[in-house]
This record gives sequence, structure tokens and C-alpha cells, in this order.
Amino acid sequence: MIEKLSKQEEEAMLAIWKIGEGNVKIFLENMEEPKPPYTTLASTIKKLEKKKYLSSRLVGNLYLYKPIVAHEEYKKKFMSGFVKNYFDNSYKELVNFFVEQKKLSAQELKDIIDLIEKK
Repeated sequence: MIEKLSKQEEEAMLAIWKIGEGNVKIFLENMEEPKPPYTTLASTIKKLEKKKYLSSRLVGNLYLYKPIVAHEEYKKKFMSGFVKNYFDNSYKELVNFFVEQKKLSAQELKDIIDLIEKK
């Protein structure tokens, strides 16, 4: 069962998904500003491992971590819940919200329609 991540955990996972496998230092280097302190990220990574989002292996004296949960799997699970909870389970309402907020242009909507028609 995939559980929802905190904002801090999601930010860490975005860097981890981007890198694939690495250590805390590498993940920290690939995070967006403002970056958390090293110790905070290390603690977050340990939590993610306990939540079964990451696996680790010891190489020399360094732990390498890699994702167990795929980025697409996480997005699929939580976008469905997001649409259900905030848009009455209607993707049409979701799109309408972004149109009303002027976050989607007419051209972008046409591009979306083209994508739908191609599939």
C-alpha cells in the first residue's frame, strides 16, 4: 500500500526519482532551492526507507538508496485521489478549474484534445 508523502518527502523523492540510485549528498545536490540541511534530508530518506519507498545497500562505508515505488505509480495513485477529493471525481471539472484560473490556454486545450483523439 502506497501512503501519501509529506511535502518534504515528495521533494526528496523528486530528486531521487531524477537520479535513480545515489547517496544523500547526490540527492541534495539535485534538489530545488531552498535545499534542506543535509541532516534533515538524511532523516527524510530514512523515513522513506521505512515507508518502503526506497531500498538501500551499503557500498564500502556509504549507503546507496534507490526508489522502490516508481514515480508514475505514485502520480497515478495520488492524482486519482486528488481529482476525487477536490473535483468530485471529474477530470472535466479539473480542466475547467485550470481554464478559469487562466492556467491553460486555448492552444494547450487544443493540444490536449489532439492527445485524446490520437489515443
